[in-house]
Amino acid sequence: MTVGYSDNKKAVLQRLGRIEGQVRGLTRMVERDAYCIDVLTQVSAVTRALQAVALELLGTHLEYCVSDAITAGGPDAAGKVAEARAAIERLVRS
Repeated sequence: MTVGYSDNKKAVLQRLGRIEGQVRGLTRMVERDAYCIDVLTQVSAVTRALQAVALELLGTHLEYCVSDAITAGGPDAAGKVAEARAAIERLVRS
């Protein structure tokens, strides 16, 4: 199965790798008893980075998967729209 982000997979993986490094850095900060505000600043940066990846994936999903399902019509279209709506609701709540 091809997913909408297939063309961008390398970039997504690179971004996730950087986020993984940021989280390891957070672990080291806590282990070294870093100043609370410095840790919180880094938590905020990781959160924003994850949100950026999520928005990129959501945009790609809308552009390819949802758009293709709507063009094809049928019950799959309504399901894809509902699925996208639920994903947006989860992102807004986080």
